[in-house]
Amino acid sequence: MLAAYRATSLGPVLVSASRTLATAATPSSIYLDPARSQEASVTSTPHNIPPALRNELESALRVDQAGELAANWIYKGQHDVLGRDAATGPLIQASTEMWDQEKKHLAVMNKLQLQHHVRPTLLWELARIGGYGLGAVTALMGKEAAMACTEAVETVIGEHYDDQLKALEQLPQDHPSVPLLRDVIKEFRDDELEHLDIAVQHDSQKAPAHALLSTIVGTGCKVAIELCRRF
Repeated sequence: MLAAYRATSLGPVLVSASRTLATAATPSSIYLDPARSQEASVTSTPHNIPPALRNELESALRVDQAGELAANWIYKGQHDVLGRDAATGPLIQASTEMWDQEKKHLAVMNKLQLQHHVRPTLLWELARIGGYGLGAVTALMGKEAAMACTEAVETVIGEHYDDQLKALEQLPQDHPSVPLLRDVIKEFRDDELEHLDIAVQHDSQKAPAHALLSTIVGTGCKVAIELCRRF
């Protein structure tokens, strides 16, 4: 049964994100603007497409929604640990700004999931718990490790969004939802790559065993992507 995103303790924060970010001049802002909520670009989905292409669209959005959910819980885990240390003030500020963007991403992905009639991943709770655990554990390893986690995750997600843009080129460009979807994915990809740069600026590559940590986190992300595509 098609369902909207499940309620979590992030729910009130997502509502706040919708209110405060709706005026941002970005492609995704249309999804957070009540005045535009009835436009065809945000209410319709292409139906007359081959089953394989429909499956590609649904898999892409299912993965994206789960990924943004996990990203939000990664940042929550990091904040719950690093927020106790006054010395991490500048890092927490940068992380908070990145988290605010991830809240917006998830709010928009929740709307895209409903618009395009996509079943959420069956691994929703695993994405939430796994994301929080990854954020908290890497934060316990130190602020550099927390940023190394962000760097590794955003590297994979940036590449993933690039791959999606190529895969979705076959969608009918004359359908009102398609150009907007592509622009939203480009916007989110650019946000994620910006997060990667911020993580590097905050000494992610000085983390102990940086290469090993990056490999473990990156591989875990790739496995999670494939699982969410299927389930």
